[in-house]
Amino acid sequence: MALQQTVEQTVAGLGYDLVEIERSAGGLLRVTIDLPWTAPSSEAAGSDVGAPEPAVTVEDCEKVTRQLQFTLEVDGAEYKRLEVSSPGIDRPLRHEKDFERFVGEVIDLTLKAPMGAAAGTLVSATRKKFRGTLERAESGGWQIVWSDEPKTKPGQKVSRKREPAPVQALGFALDELRDARLAPIVDFKGRKAKAGETGLAD
Repeated sequence: MALQQTVEQTVAGLGYDLVEIERSAGGLLRVTIDLPWTAPSSEAAGSDVGAPEPAVTVEDCEKVTRQLQFTLEVDGAEYKRLEVSSPGIDRPLRHEKDFERFVGEVIDLTLKAPMGAAAGTLVSATRKKFRGTLERAESGGWQIVWSDEPKTKPGQKVSRKREPAPVQALGFALDELRDARLAPIVDFKGRKAKAGETGLAD
């Protein structure tokens, strides 16, 4: 059985979701797990506003590590060290359910190929990297929304006459993505970044 399938079945059998498998130099096998997510019902959505999502604990990682060590030994998988962890602040988004779960969050997105110049947009024809807010498109697909407004430095005065940068949107399909993950934004002031605050270009 392939390593990916073995790990995925083992992790799922223990009640977790497999987020990512990485092989690193020196024989390190890194497995990232998360708690299963189901879309909240319309009734539950209102009552859970502001409630933090449950997170993977150290005990969860230890349980998966023990089971994987046993399973991989039985399968004869080659690795020197196993590391099981929870997703970090730059959690990868790979499946449709991941995108449903993180609608409204700021993400970093890299396309496999540039979208090319589209009529009526300010996006460079060669641009492949974007940072913005993940949203559902009117077509039912996905889009990323952002503004290339330059950041102001502390104490910097902004002219009231300056025109704000326009908000832009880019629709995409999952098979057009090379990589998508939550933007690793840490705000020590205790507030979340506003939707579309930042833009990232090649």
